[in-house]
Amino acid sequence: MASRPDADRLRELKLLRQVRDRIDRDYREPLDVPALAGCVHMSAGHLSRRFKQEYGESPYSYLMTRRIERAMTLLRRGDLSVTEVCFAVGSSSLGTFSTRFTELVGMPPSTYRDRAKEELRGLPSMVVKRVARPIRNREAPPRPTA
Repeated sequence: MASRPDADRLRELKLLRQVRDRIDRDYREPLDVPALAGCVHMSAGHLSRRFKQEYGESPYSYLMTRRIERAMTLLRRGDLSVTEVCFAVGSSSLGTFSTRFTELVGMPPSTYRDRAKEELRGLPSMVVKRVARPIRNREAPPRPTA
């Protein structure tokens, strides 16, 4: 039988997973840490600390990473403007979206859209998904300028 601290930790891990699953599922929605914390009956501060301990980034950062991953997919398609992509992934500010995109990907969204069409052409989608994934927990290394 598990000890009480182990049982409490497992219960809390389950709640953190619920938050992460909700972010993965509802990334387009206007999510914020207090609302996410309320759904699992935690304070926003406790959720943020524990989420970062377990997943290596804050809930907000995780949400933005999900949005950027989806934005990269939409930008590679090439049929939407950067503004349309920004709002399609749930961002409410084009400036914040572009800044975070550039931090994670290493180039602005418009540049990514233009380069991705050329650089990733002909690759299977499962390969594109793997090589085009944004970098987490650190800024992208600077790209050489052409």
